[in-house]
Order: sequence, then structure tokens, then C-alpha cells
Amino acid sequence: MTIERIQPPELPESPLYSHVVVAPAGRLVFVAGQVSQNARGELVGPGDFSAQATQVFENLSRALAAAGTDLKHLVKITIYVTDARFRDPLREVNRRFVPTDKPVSTLLVVAALAQPEYLIEIDAVAALD
Repeated sequence: MTIERIQPPELPESPLYSHVVVAPAGRLVFVAGQVSQNARGELVGPGDFSAQATQVFENLSRALAAAGTDLKHLVKITIYVTDARFRDPLREVNRRFVPTDKPVSTLLVVAALAQPEYLIEIDAVAALD
């Protein structure tokens, strides 16, 4: 399967996301918002944004694997953070998990997430081979 990622020359290039992703006809995987919980439902990284972001990307990776795909096949992610100051540490964690094959991405700063200790949540769409 070939996923086409397009960087229109009229739009500023981002190190974190593609402006346009074209997925071939086929099946898509929709992943619910992932938060910083381990398999036992325990919060990982209380008060530590980078630790929480790492756990969220690990959870996203596990969810995609369960559906038969991976982070390379991400088409779109929506990232919710509770503070705009988390953008820089988010970039670092994002680059570790998605160094290439960048999906379309939206970053939203929200007043709160489902639990007050959550600092980040990510939902995603990926393509299947």
C-alpha cells in the first residue's frame, strides 16, 4: 500500500506533520483517544508531560498493532493538550515515534481532559494494507 504525503509549496513545511495525506482505497482504522494509562489502567507520568506523551504514543502503537497496522500508516492524528507550553516537549516525543511518514495533524489546547491529571490525549486514523 502506498500512502502519499504531500507538502504543497504554498504552505509552510512542518517537521511534525504533512499538510495532505492521500490513502488508497481500502479499510481505515479509527483509534479512540489514547491517554497516559498503562495496561492496568494506572496513570503513567503524573505531572510529567513527556512521560505521559510517551505512554500515549506507546498506547497508540499498541492499538494500531492490534488492528494489523502501525504508526507508519497513520493518516490523521488529533492531539489534545492542556497547556500550549507542551508544544516543544510534544515535538520531541512525536519525532521519536513518527520520525518520517508524518500524518495530517491537528493540535488543540483544551481546558481539561476526562481526568484532571491527564495532560495529553491523541486519537488517530490509520490505513490498513
